[in-house]
Amino acid sequence: MASWLVTHAPRRFDALAVPPEIIAQFTAVACNANPPHLLIAGPPGVGKTVAWRLIARQVLGVGWQATTHVLQARDLARSSGAMGKFEEFLRPAGTDSGDTLASRTSLEAFDRAMFLGAEGDIAPAGAETEEILAGRKMAPVSRLIIIEDADHLGPKRQPYLRRMMERESHTSRFIFTARAPSRLIDALRSRTQFIRLPTTSTEMISTRLEQIANAEALQPAPGLLGDLTHIAAGNLRRAIFLLEILALKDRLDDRARLQELVAATTFSTTQRVFEAALRGRIHQWKWQQVEGRNRRVLHGAMGQFDRLLSEHSLQPEDVIEQLHSLLVSGRLLLPAGAIIGLLEALSACDIRLQRSMHPRIQFEQLFHEVAEIGRRFGLAV
Repeated sequence: MASWLVTHAPRRFDALAVPPEIIAQFTAVACNANPPHLLIAGPPGVGKTVAWRLIARQVLGVGWQATTHVLQARDLARSSGAMGKFEEFLRPAGTDSGDTLASRTSLEAFDRAMFLGAEGDIAPAGAETEEILAGRKMAPVSRLIIIEDADHLGPKRQPYLRRMMERESHTSRFIFTARAPSRLIDALRSRTQFIRLPTTSTEMISTRLEQIANAEALQPAPGLLGDLTHIAAGNLRRAIFLLEILALKDRLDDRARLQELVAATTFSTTQRVFEAALRGRIHQWKWQQVEGRNRRVLHGAMGQFDRLLSEHSLQPEDVIEQLHSLLVSGRLLLPAGAIIGLLEALSACDIRLQRSMHPRIQFEQLFHEVAEIGRRFGLAV
């Protein structure tokens, strides 16, 4: 069964939960006779992926999925042989070949009528690009190369892309998405049109949740959708995801169910990790029953950090964001000097993560720095 993030995804630009001026920018880019390379930036959950999918449908027509190629840079950055996989994606015929993904031309560049659209398939701009341009000459764009979370590409892979964009993208266009576009080199950013998506407003999140609830014939408890809107904090994807989980578990009848779900999936475990590190409990081993046998299990900050990644499916960058939210929200009730020191240590760890394939090592260093701050302010046990 497809997620509601897919089944209730917008199919037109004017259905995106973004300000009207952003919708106008997307429409202008997608209906351009010679579309530019594009950089879509914004915080998590505001619609970057949905936006590029609509652009791809408008630019390439009904057969857009056949010549749209997606690379997730965040996953690539943490895998072994990352550069080889990156080159394999951009040079499918082999690194020794002069053939590249960006230089390949397909027949769709010259005959967009090769594909027949599925029933109900509509152009995101309301009409196909050929109709909007009314016979004007169009650049033969037949391929889109999507790099999601491009701010995780790192300093070695970005120049490789720049050269390809300059020399070989005659019938291809690149679309980058990023949370922190400043991490992209100037040479890449200068070759793209930049569109920044703001945090989704509470009004837009509330409206979208009501639309989904009506479409799915849900009867949430009074105030539940408002609670979801507040908890999402501008992240529309998270709001929809939480609503879907509550509906699947048949827990829409009580607002307290949402509190239980959020407590199980957000800051409580992350806060325990930070508090253990502040007390100097980085590595603690305890005997524990595991599958009927006594085993030594890692506890303390590192043990809880491992469980965050394995059981809660958080990424290292997500842990950084949650730790930052804990510090600035005042939930830890720490002295001002300790907060400053912890923020500095956290920012240094964030920088190291962008240059390392081993996030666990970087967090271990962070937790030792946190423990030192705890000892300095009399918080360690």
